[in-house]
Amino acid sequence: MTGSAKETPGTKDFEQLKRRLKATWSTGDYDSFSRFMEKDAEQFFRRLHIASGTTLLDVACGAGQLALIAARAGVNVSACDIATNWLEKARERAANEGLEISFQEGDAESLPYRDNQFDAVVSLIGAMFAPRPDLVAAELIRVCRPGGMIAMANWPPGGFVGAMFKTISKYIAPSGMPAPVLWGDEGTVRDRFRDGISDLKCAKRIHHFDYPFAPDAVVEFYRTNYGPMSRAFASLDVTGREELRRELVELWSAHNNSNDGITQVDAEYLEVIASRG
Repeated sequence: MTGSAKETPGTKDFEQLKRRLKATWSTGDYDSFSRFMEKDAEQFFRRLHIASGTTLLDVACGAGQLALIAARAGVNVSACDIATNWLEKARERAANEGLEISFQEGDAESLPYRDNQFDAVVSLIGAMFAPRPDLVAAELIRVCRPGGMIAMANWPPGGFVGAMFKTISKYIAPSGMPAPVLWGDEGTVRDRFRDGISDLKCAKRIHHFDYPFAPDAVVEFYRTNYGPMSRAFASLDVTGREELRRELVELWSAHNNSNDGITQVDAEYLEVIASRG
């Protein structure tokens, strides 16, 4: 599950993959995109019962949505991401609220932090997209203190978002990395966390996508603001873009729970909470 030989560090193909991933996540406007996900991010954070004063690392923090939520609750937050433009936006948001958060460029496969540094290490729909999942698991464990918490929220293969990724994948070349949605499969997660963990609980949760516009506008919103979607559309010719847009609109429409010109879709994710051994 860690990928093929061409993903070996130092090879030309792997270096190109990492550059593509960084470019992908730096594209669009993830700050605007993530604002619509904050309500469910708050619910995820509350379920972790992280006390004020706890040291927490937010891995693959994007524009800082979870880091900001934790800091507002009095948690001592550090956060990292590969997309430096979204770190700048996160710093701006924190400064505007008077929150002290240490935002740092960092790769989930090689975190720039000490062993046993944090009471809690958390990743909300973030670290799952790194190309070498076994390294990610090892790093999450390494920087968490013994007895501390590791928590993730990950899209599964069979949920709505998994279906959306599957639709996109029909139009673009394979990335050469393990499917990110495998982090949403409990058996896979247990295998990746088989060492260094004393307890592991997984639960299926629902993320409520709620957009004040119709499915066709949702697809355009994703195309404009969500890096992977934006890059997928940009890689296609006119016919390919039209076909991809049509399929995505059909997918969002088929799962839409509203008929009032807005879009409300329930998407399953896997909540992972582990204790460092």
